[in-house]
Amino acid sequence: MQRDAAALKAALADLEQRNLKRTRRLMPRDDLINFCSNDYLGLSSHPEVVRAFAAAAARFGVGSGASHLVTGHGIEHEALEAELAAFTGRQRALVFSTGYMANMGVIGAIADQRSLLVADKLNHASLIDGCRVTGSDVRRYRHTDFGHAAELLSAADAATDTRLLITDGVFSMDGDLAPLADLARIARESNAWLIVDDAHALGVVGATGRGTCEHFGLGADDVPVLVGTFGKALGTFGAFVAGDADLIEFLMQKSRTYIYTTALPPAVAAATRAALVVSQRETWRREKVLALAQRFRDGLTARGLAARLSPLSSPGTITPIQPVILGDEARALAASKALEMQGFLVTAIRPPTVPAGTARLRVTFSATHEESQVDALIGALAQVLAA
Repeated sequence: MQRDAAALKAALADLEQRNLKRTRRLMPRDDLINFCSNDYLGLSSHPEVVRAFAAAAARFGVGSGASHLVTGHGIEHEALEAELAAFTGRQRALVFSTGYMANMGVIGAIADQRSLLVADKLNHASLIDGCRVTGSDVRRYRHTDFGHAAELLSAADAATDTRLLITDGVFSMDGDLAPLADLARIARESNAWLIVDDAHALGVVGATGRGTCEHFGLGADDVPVLVGTFGKALGTFGAFVAGDADLIEFLMQKSRTYIYTTALPPAVAAATRAALVVSQRETWRREKVLALAQRFRDGLTARGLAARLSPLSSPGTITPIQPVILGDEARALAASKALEMQGFLVTAIRPPTVPAGTARLRVTFSATHEESQVDALIGALAQVLAA
């Protein structure tokens, strides 16, 4: 792109014309029922979480003041890492400032220009970008097609030092699960690192909310690199990587996005610790949000709208993410606006976030929603789609 104002204006006009221009909205909107948040358990405003944040901020201040390896690492970070390791069944955990930085940092530390990176085609942008910056040989397999992934791994050059198999646990735009047991098997057979970003699973998937590893009965040996975030089910901010002790020590030495950034504020770490406790104690939250997602699917199916649900999302494996596929960008924007006029906030998701021709309403559920609100959304959505 040329460096002049006219080129920028033309580029923005092109995005507008193709219904791909992004906009921000001021939140919160108390006049709207929010059905597009990732606050799945409703913990962002939980009294215990808020009190933990306030108490730590009063004691330690609102910022950490430096990177973890200078003076930014405190007792709240240390305690959180120990609790995350125990929660995930790993030897150690390492807290990152954002999920994007965690994914970029772990891939960048392990891989180099002699590595082979095999990644799901619908992985989150942070995983895609983490692959790109390494300069490695990156090959993307068809979505959840573990057979294709195995083919790509087996085609690696004999001189390839390091192989990485990279996937989301729950895919953020469709709510479907990766075939983790099969991916773990082929990773072992190929002597590859399996890296799983379980951001949208931890807290809600699995018998006790420990994510896709728990759902599939997999342990630390099966999934040696586990990434999680705090900004979804735990309702706070930040991320972590969990694994064996040597992996975490290696990331501390080599992960640039860990070394060269300011540490998470200690108050956020304290709030996250509280959220982790609440999420395990108040198990009704996980049960409720999944029941609401199932109610939504059943409601759309009863109205003859099952075909609008993502074909990738299995009715047998419910997650809080239940997208409604509309295909056309303009139609998705219009549907989102029509729902807003009826009191519902549901964001339209368009390319390049999702593949061309699959623009959608990304409907997500929280334990703070009520059945009556879900039923009202179903009715409004049926009306909008019939228009």
